[in-house]
Amino acid sequence: SIEAYIDFYNNNRIHSALGYLTPTEYYQQSILHNAA
Repeated sequence: SIEAYIDFYNNNRIHSALGYLTPTEYYQQSILHNAA
């Protein structure tokens, strides 16, 4: 289903443009760096 693919894309698939992080990991990391 589309929902399953979106979940995979955001939570499991690494992206070279994001430093080989998932979008979720990249987002969480950016929040931590911006809060400091």
